[in-house]
Amino acid sequence: MLLSVAKNTLFYLLVTIIVIIAVFPFYYAILTSLKTGTALFQVDYWPTSISFANYTSVMGQGGFVRSLANSAMVACVVVSASLLLSITAAFALARVNFRGRALLMLTILSVSMFPQIAVLAGLFELIRWFGIFNTPFALIFSYMIFTLPFTVWVLTTFMRELPIEIEEAAIADGASPWVIITQVFMPLMWPALVTTGLLAFIAAWNEFLFALTFTSSDTQRTVPVAIALLSGNSEFEIPWGNIMAASVIVTVPVVVLVLIFQRRIISGLTAGGVKG
Repeated sequence: MLLSVAKNTLFYLLVTIIVIIAVFPFYYAILTSLKTGTALFQVDYWPTSISFANYTSVMGQGGFVRSLANSAMVACVVVSASLLLSITAAFALARVNFRGRALLMLTILSVSMFPQIAVLAGLFELIRWFGIFNTPFALIFSYMIFTLPFTVWVLTTFMRELPIEIEEAAIADGASPWVIITQVFMPLMWPALVTTGLLAFIAAWNEFLFALTFTSSDTQRTVPVAIALLSGNSEFEIPWGNIMAASVIVTVPVVVLVLIFQRRIISGLTAGGVKG
């Protein structure tokens, strides 16, 4: 009895420590964003005064709002295109037997192993050659290079575990491959689609290096670059309050999406599909 109580106590203590470590940076960012003046440099773990001046200042800048819209547009297009291409590719890789399938899967996975900096120069020249530098298409193209391998791999693995009898029954009813994908497999794959889509959205929403390299004007920049370029009245004055407020504004949409889809995310990460 005492041993069981001790194990439960240690377990909940460990969970509490992990939650505090994970949540505290975001909590302190919120706390700092509500301070102004010299209060920014005081270490407080509980709000002593609340001011929304930093949020008003950040949102009053038209460039930041435009960067938010750019990030949302690019991330949504990347997720939509990645899922559309990935689910069709997953159907071919999981259900169609052809020569070199294993090598193709290994190649797709190996693409995601390259660090961004390793392909930056070549990708920059490719984007210039296409004539899409400093346009949203440059970011969409570059982001999909890294989101597609992950989404294709996950959806292929998930689709392989779906029972073959479902597909055979659809074929017997005269269903085309597109009908099988959209009306048979997709309803069963919603947890995997939500999980991969959300992870792809977070990757595109938070990406900094490509956004900094492939855009050069304020009208095309995404929000991570806009936050990095926030500056004060002089090079020695850093607006920490504005930076923290902008960081909170950027983080909130991701937190909301995770809370909304948390059940499907857990299902997508833990479930192996329907067993036949």
